[in-house]
Amino acid sequence: MQLVDNETFLKQLSALFEANTKSGSIWLTHKRLTHEDGDVHMSTSDDAKEFPCLVRATDGKEAKFSTVVQPSDLEKFHISYGTLLKSSMTTLRKRDKKREKQRAEEAARKKRRLQEEIVIEGPKRGNGRRKRQRKIKAALRLEEAKKKAQEWEEAKARAKAS
Repeated sequence: MQLVDNETFLKQLSALFEANTKSGSIWLTHKRLTHEDGDVHMSTSDDAKEFPCLVRATDGKEAKFSTVVQPSDLEKFHISYGTLLKSSMTTLRKRDKKREKQRAEEAARKKRRLQEEIVIEGPKRGNGRRKRQRKIKAALRLEEAKKKAQEWEEAKARAKAS
């Protein structure tokens, strides 16, 4: 990973955004930079101490570079970094709201279908027997689907509680 100064980092980042306008991904990471070994404890006694910030950028392939931003330069860097990000976000894909709406409607339809009861009517023998048998099978499938949906809701509630 190549360590560069702040201005060079912003120039390389804009070039990376331009290179990946049609397709590709870019990963950006921010991290407080400490030179201590082991875990750093976030205690209230060290609040006066300011740490530099490490900012990394990569496209997951060959472009990997980073910069260290000192606390005194942090505000200036974030202003230019923010404007660069805002100008580069125009190439993002928009959400497919039509597909999301279709999925929501389909889920609502399935839920309504589970609420409906299948009325089993018709003769046990003679004309209409097959129709009655199909309704009986459909009622059994509906009961199984209701059980499965109830188990899924319970599992979802348990996962939310823990």
